[in-house]
Amino acid sequence: MRIVLISTYDLGHQPFGLASPAAWLRAEGHHVTCADLACGPLPGNAIREADLIAFYLPMHTATRLALKVIPRVRAANSEAHLCAYGLYAPVNASYLRELGVATILGGEFERELTALAARLQNGVNGAQQEPLISLEALRFRVPDRSGMAPLSAYAQLVINGVRKPAGYTEASRGCKHLCRHCPIVPVYDGRFRIVQREVVLEDIRRQVAAGAQHITFGDPDFLNGPGHAIPLVEALCSEFPRLTYDVTIKVEHLLRHRALLPVLRRTGCLFVTSAVESLDDRVLEKLQKGHTRADFFELVNVMRDADLPLAPTFVPFTPWTTRESYQDVLRAIGDLGLVPNVAPIQLAIRLLIPAGSRLLELDDIRDSILPFDPQKLVYPWRHEDAEMDRLSAELQQLIQQNRNRERAEIFSLISRLASGDAHPAPRAQAEGAGVPYLTEPWYCCAEPTEDQAALV
Repeated sequence: MRIVLISTYDLGHQPFGLASPAAWLRAEGHHVTCADLACGPLPGNAIREADLIAFYLPMHTATRLALKVIPRVRAANSEAHLCAYGLYAPVNASYLRELGVATILGGEFERELTALAARLQNGVNGAQQEPLISLEALRFRVPDRSGMAPLSAYAQLVINGVRKPAGYTEASRGCKHLCRHCPIVPVYDGRFRIVQREVVLEDIRRQVAAGAQHITFGDPDFLNGPGHAIPLVEALCSEFPRLTYDVTIKVEHLLRHRALLPVLRRTGCLFVTSAVESLDDRVLEKLQKGHTRADFFELVNVMRDADLPLAPTFVPFTPWTTRESYQDVLRAIGDLGLVPNVAPIQLAIRLLIPAGSRLLELDDIRDSILPFDPQKLVYPWRHEDAEMDRLSAELQQLIQQNRNRERAEIFSLISRLASGDAHPAPRAQAEGAGVPYLTEPWYCCAEPTEDQAALV
């Protein structure tokens, strides 16, 4: 069979969600074309000749962009079987089916996507037979990245002003935790699955051979399974002592496993992304984040003692945000010397409430939302103080317009806009000046930017 796998956006990474199923499908003799629309156009000939076209939907931005592409694909090839897979596929199943997507796969999708291809090859089309969500523990294959854009087309590591090629892999999927706003929860419901160590290491070997000098581990929480993660990075460091990496870990896990932080640092970890989300204990409780404001302040000191930079992320605009609480976040970032550690977009992200979100359990959320918007794939909400909605929109525009400026400069502009006057921003401490970061900032959910929309 001729199969096209399409990614619209994956945070500037060469998509694992294309390379992994490509390996499974090619092992069964299928001809697979991987198309990453963040790097190039739709492959017209492959689309027209395809029997199966599958869209990888790992996040809200990718799904919104895919909605623009699916009608074009159907127009080019009305006979192909359309599939959507990834975290955001099952929660948006009804709308995707209205667009002509026949099969929806969530969770551990590789085996089910392979089964779908086999079914179609045997002439069995019609209604979906594969489970909507599969959490079966898989024996993974080494991702096949052949035919994909080179690493130079993706996000780069920046350290002390020097850019280095960065690769991407996943050592686990899902998460043990049930944070209310997290898109993983409706699919995995507190479970996680590992990718076997030898598979991860071989995937990294191949990316190093392709020029990678740094690896991002895309696990939702790298310390969901320390018994899997720590031996992996020990083996990685033994084989590639000069290779660096970054991971994402919850605040509570970083505090609980603080004894492992020196191990991460010694094995090449350059920084740790952690979803702090808010410094308001009331909001943290509503989100069920599992940490408090005091925990965050403790963590900043713990990470500094371990000489391991922290890259905190936030969802600063929620129905419960006040101008005072927003300004409090800015003051804390400035006072703690974290201005270089925080990507500016983190200071403008607005809470998204997608289909299936556990946020809908909250009475005050249900009272504040509007009807589901199938175009934006969210329940829109308005703050009771219209000035907060206006501030959020103005900040997003400001950050977009100044994206090429230094983080400290943008932070100063953000602080002035938030305060409504020309007072200087909190001073960034010099110790953060050399904080490494990726050229494409991490965020868990956001609206597509104008640049991203233009790509598709």
